[in-house]
Amino acid sequence: MIKKCLFPAAGYGTRFLPATKATPKEMLPVLTKPLIQYGVEEAIDAGCETMAIVTGRGKRAIEDHFDISYELEHQIKGTNKEHYLTEIREVIENCTFSYTRQTKMKGLGHAILTGQTLIGNEPFAVLLADDLCDSKAQGVLKQMVKLFEKYQCCIVAIEEVPKEDTNKYGVIAGKQIEDGIYMIDNMVEKPEPQDAPSNLAIIGRYILTPDIFEIIENTKPGKGGEIQITDALMTQAKRGMVLGFKFDGVRFDCGSIDGFVKATNHFYKKI
Repeated sequence: MIKKCLFPAAGYGTRFLPATKATPKEMLPVLTKPLIQYGVEEAIDAGCETMAIVTGRGKRAIEDHFDISYELEHQIKGTNKEHYLTEIREVIENCTFSYTRQTKMKGLGHAILTGQTLIGNEPFAVLLADDLCDSKAQGVLKQMVKLFEKYQCCIVAIEEVPKEDTNKYGVIAGKQIEDGIYMIDNMVEKPEPQDAPSNLAIIGRYILTPDIFEIIENTKPGKGGEIQITDALMTQAKRGMVLGFKFDGVRFDCGSIDGFVKATNHFYKKI
């Protein structure tokens, strides 16, 4: 039922300067694959067929990566290096890519709203490529899609974080209705530890219903003067139901140098 996945990819990646001065942070490689390819592969595994990518200035490398490079193909065809392109060929063949630009950086909520033209009127996934996830059994997004099939409502992936780190995340509180599944009744963007409703933090995986677009349009700027998806989801939670899902797997914050190094070491050990 979830056939489209939205990738907000317009951010500047300032924590990785100067590396991201001319290279999109989503294209930073963990081993031999860029971050966004890991995300696209996770979305394909979850059943998504269309990757809707919200980009910005200087992000053309993303479009080029998910396209055929005829010169490169020609140069290595028939050589012992041709197999290096096998994975990316499979990605290109198994889904469709569409793009739009976010011309002003006004927060994640605004980035998702910018992608409305690519999504239309249907439920969809949102994946933040710099939250790199790995699971032994099913990918995080696939786990969430199965949960959506049961509950038919918005879902956010959550994990426990140290209390002192709540000011880095959207944080939820709610009633546990199944093991690891919470009906959300409170959601705060980057609260200070003393103000946090819990230590359950939202990470970069969402399943959203199309009514979220109208809610975002009517959501005023919040924390940092940005349009926060947490504020829009809190409105939706009051109207109906939004679930928090403690996923099975490990998540690396590849928007930070520390998390990026941990992810690289983790995937290197799996070779």
